Amino acid sequence: MAHVSFSPPYTPASDMAQQLRDCGYAVLQPRDTMAWIGCEQAELQALSSDWTELPLDDFLKDGGRYRRRRHACFIVDGAVVSQTPHRAHWQPVEYNALHGGMRRWFAPMRDVTVAAPVWGRLMRALAGLSQQVLATGPGRCFIEAHQFRIDTAGGIGRPTPEGAHRDGVDLVAVFLVGRQGVKGGETRIFEAAGPDGQRFTLSEPWSVMLLDDARMIHETTPIQPDDEQGGWRDTLVLTCRRGGFLEDVAQ
Repeated sequence: MAHVSFSPPYTPASDMAQQLRDCGYAVLQPRDTMAWIGCEQAELQALSSDWTELPLDDFLKDGGRYRRRRHACFIVDGAVVSQTPHRAHWQPVEYNALHGGMRRWFAPMRDVTVAAPVWGRLMRALAGLSQQVLATGPGRCFIEAHQFRIDTAGGIGRPTPEGAHRDGVDLVAVFLVGRQGVKGGETRIFEAAGPDGQRFTLSEPWSVMLLDDARMIHETTPIQPDDEQGGWRDTLVLTCRRGGFLEDVAQ
């Protein structure tokens, strides 16, 4: 059977905030991602090499060895972006039935990545969009950053082994950093309180899907090798939340 993929429903950067308010999601093609962040594509492409050296995720409950990742946390207060001391990633079981309730200590992001000028602009852009869309006004935003590589060395790689889910935050951004030698990896988003949904495949490096997490459920289908060489899919996932990180609020 031929593999079928659907093109993303791209929105211009000028319309993304309204699209998020109206529909709960927006998808930007690379040139609009750059316009939103205020950067050149080469600046983001320079970050991509960091994905070649991600350590294995040792917390997968399905026993898989297909996911590599790094993790870091940031607080954005106006124009000031501060990285927190390294901390565990935590979600309640209500949002992650597979890995919820675990304090997962992933390898920290590399200093050279966080120190890149474009990284600070990206953090401020996401915090500003969250405040604009949710009409929260000025205030601190708590951002978790996850670098993922899903590979097909074992035959199949699962970007979201927990299935369709929400993350318990305000805004989610999923950037496609790159993909090579794989098929699958279809993004599926659904209204949390309605019947409507979308399915599409992110294929352009530094395209991004933005979600109002309270309104949308999301998942990505497994990837399979497209040839004997196998392949991988790299993403940067950022979550933005008011009021603190999930673990701090739960305590």
